[in-house]
Amino acid sequence: MQNSSTQTNANPQTSDQNQQDVVKDICAKWSKFTHQDASAFKGKADLVSQVAAKYNMDQAQAQREVDAVLKGRQIGAGA
Repeated sequence: MQNSSTQTNANPQTSDQNQQDVVKDICAKWSKFTHQDASAFKGKADLVSQVAAKYNMDQAQAQREVDAVLKGRQIGAGA
């Protein structure tokens, strides 16, 4: 029984750490976003929209840049 409680406790920490790594990567790539901004994104589509708006680029370019930074990781509430 101890192993399953350890796993249950480990998964949220891993998820939290992954989320924090994503937030750091976003802030490193796009300096116009604060840590608070990056933590508040609701998902990938939200990030793409915000990058396009803040950096005056088209959605396709923003999508490519976001994909490169996220590298398949999730962002937002569903992460």
